[in-house]
Parts: sequence; structure tokens; C-alpha cells
Amino acid sequence: MIYNQLKNKEAKLAVIGLGYVGLPIALEFARSIKVVGFDINQKRVDMMRNHEDPSQELESSAFDGCDIHFTADINELKDVTFFIIAVPTPINHLNLPDLGPVLSASRTVGQVLKKGDYVVYESTVYPGCTEDDCVPILEELSGLKRVSDFKVGYSPERINPGDKKNTLRTITKVVSGCDAESLEEIAKTYEIVVDAGTFRAASIKVAEACKILENTQRDANIAIINEFSMIMNMMDINTYDVLEAAGTKWNFLKFTPGLVGGHCIGVDPYYLVYKAKKLGYHSRVISSARYVNDGMGQYVGKQTVKKILEQGRNALESRVLVMGATFKEDVSDVRNSKMVDVIRELESFSIKVDVIDPHADSDELKHEYGFGLVPQADKNAYDAIILGVAHKEYKDLPESEFKSYLHEGKGALIDLKGLYRGKIKELNYWSM
Repeated sequence: MIYNQLKNKEAKLAVIGLGYVGLPIALEFARSIKVVGFDINQKRVDMMRNHEDPSQELESSAFDGCDIHFTADINELKDVTFFIIAVPTPINHLNLPDLGPVLSASRTVGQVLKKGDYVVYESTVYPGCTEDDCVPILEELSGLKRVSDFKVGYSPERINPGDKKNTLRTITKVVSGCDAESLEEIAKTYEIVVDAGTFRAASIKVAEACKILENTQRDANIAIINEFSMIMNMMDINTYDVLEAAGTKWNFLKFTPGLVGGHCIGVDPYYLVYKAKKLGYHSRVISSARYVNDGMGQYVGKQTVKKILEQGRNALESRVLVMGATFKEDVSDVRNSKMVDVIRELESFSIKVDVIDPHADSDELKHEYGFGLVPQADKNAYDAIILGVAHKEYKDLPESEFKSYLHEGKGALIDLKGLYRGKIKELNYWSM
């Protein structure tokens, strides 16, 4: 059986796509079995060969003691028996699923697939995508049939960037297979690296739907708090004060307002909305949640403009300092960062925006969004500061630090995470 072959190093496992999900999985498996790490980006492959994580999530020591070979050459996948596909599944500018990467990865595997091989997808997709969209590619290119010739499974990734507590080893892994045999073999294979154990889902579609539900639920709950926050702002009530009070009830769900970006919560619900529409159903609650959360960047931008005008400043001549450009705290990833929406909104008022971030890469920002970071913020230069990302470097700063960047030491501090609630005495303070 495939599990025993892997454990005895008589077979190899390959991870296709070595981003923030794929690389940690590959390295964990490589501590126990033979692994091939495949990525189409040769520059990234070269970095990993030198024990560098292109996503800047893992230390160099994470590569130590790993039986892994990194490659961008498809020919080096021909002797692999167990494939894990962990490529991104983004949305396009119309908020429609972009299956390009996962279908491309399927074509790669399909060209080297052999009888008896296993293929497990981790990329987040709508229910049915694995069997209806991906497997036909595997069958066409390999000339083999699923179940009888090769096995297919789905195991949704639950990697949380920047989280050192909830990791691959400590989070229960949901697994599924195309039949009873594959389910058991896939579960045992993942249990090599998952200390928390596995949950055997009833079907591949159930496992796909599981991941979609996890993030759709969070998205809807955050949307409620975001909408609540906008109403509270109109009443001059601080939302964080209300949440603190409401949080004393035993069954209150503790969500906070904010920008919803990244690869999961801000993306996955659109996959479900798309699939529902294909089935003739128009999602109301899920679509409304997405509408609210996708509009929060513009909302923050407008509130910042209001604060500038309250100070008698001319918005057309104003400058704003944005502290934080990544999609969440203490990570380097800028993809689908909603701070970009805030910046775009400010620029629509002809406001000059400077951006700083100790974790983001200026060239990557320039490539993704057309703006980069300034080397350092100017002193005595800005009319407002937006503290957008709760990086550790931005916590516990004295009020004098913010004042030093504001024109004549006066202006607005827009604190999206409520880090300085109750601590700012002289500046015009606003939080969601």
C-alpha cells in the first residue's frame, strides 16, 4: 500500500506549488519520507535550494534534516507516486474563480501520472471542482481512469500565515478520497505529519465544502461587525467599547471590525457564490457580506478625508502616512491586501500617500499595485496617519512618535485595529 511504501522510503511524495501552503507541507513530510518540491518559478526553487523561504514565513533552520529535492523540471516528477497539489486559487477582477493555477498543476501531474499513483488537492475550490474540472484533465493526459487506475483525494489546507501556534501539525486535517481504500491511505499518509490527527470526510465534495464554509462563516460574522461599526460611528460610539461590554456574555462571538483581505476569507466565499449561481440560486447573505467587507477600504479612506477636513485642512494639499501594507500583521504577503483599497480611495481625493511597512517588499508592492514604500516617513509632514496593520513594530508606540510625523504635531490618527484606544490624549483619534 502507498502509505507503507512512503514510510519505508520506497516511494516519493511531491508537493506541487511551494507557496505559503505548499512549502511547510513539503518540509514536514521531508522529515520522515522522500519528497520532491516542485514549483514552476525557477527563482523560487533556487532560493529554497539555498534554504530560503520566498514567502519569508520559515527560518533557514526549517530546511535542516529534510530529505527533499526542489525542482522546476517536470521530468523529475516521473518517479513520484503521491502528489499533493497546493497552488493558489484566486479570483479575477470580476470576483470570479480563477482556476488557471490548479488546472495548470493538474496538467503537469497528468503528464507524469502512472497506474497506482495518488493525487490529493489542497487548493481551495467550490464543491465539485476536483472531480468535475481537475480529474478529467488527469485522465485525458495520462490515459488512465480514476479509482481503477489512480486514486484522487481532497484535503483542504488550514495554514494560517504568521501563526506559530496553529500549525500543520497541531490542526486536525480533514481528508477525503475517491473510495474507501484511498480515504484510508490518504488519512494515514497525512498522519505522518499531523499530530492532531485526521477527520475522514464523507466525500471529496464534503471536504471541499468544509473549507468554503469555514471562511464564509468568518466573512459573514466580520461583515456584521463592520456594518455595526459604521452605524456606531454615526452615533459617535466606539465599536471596541461595545465589543468589550458585549463580550462579557458567555455565548457572544468575538469578532472585530476591519479590512478582510488575504487568500481565504476575502476570496473563498466568491467560489461558493459562483457555484450557487451556476445552480440557479442567487446567494443573498453571503453576497451581502462580501459587499460590506469589500467596501471597507473605501469607507476608511472617506473617514480619513473627513478627519482631515475637520482640522480645516485642504484635502487636495494633504499628505497621509499609511503604516502597514501587508494583508495581515507580521507577515510579508501583500497579495489581496485591502490596505490598497484605502490608499486608492485617498488618491481619488488627490491626497499624497506615503506607505511604510517593516515586513512588506517595496518591489513586490510596485509590481502588484503600482506603488512602493518610502524609505522612511517624513517628520512634521502629514495631516493624518493610518495605522492599518497591527505589526509588532507598531504596538506600544508613544503618542509623541505619531505627533512627530504630523504637521505641527497636530492631526488625525486612524487606528484600524483599535490598538491605541484610550491611550491617545492630544491627537484627533478615530478607530473602527
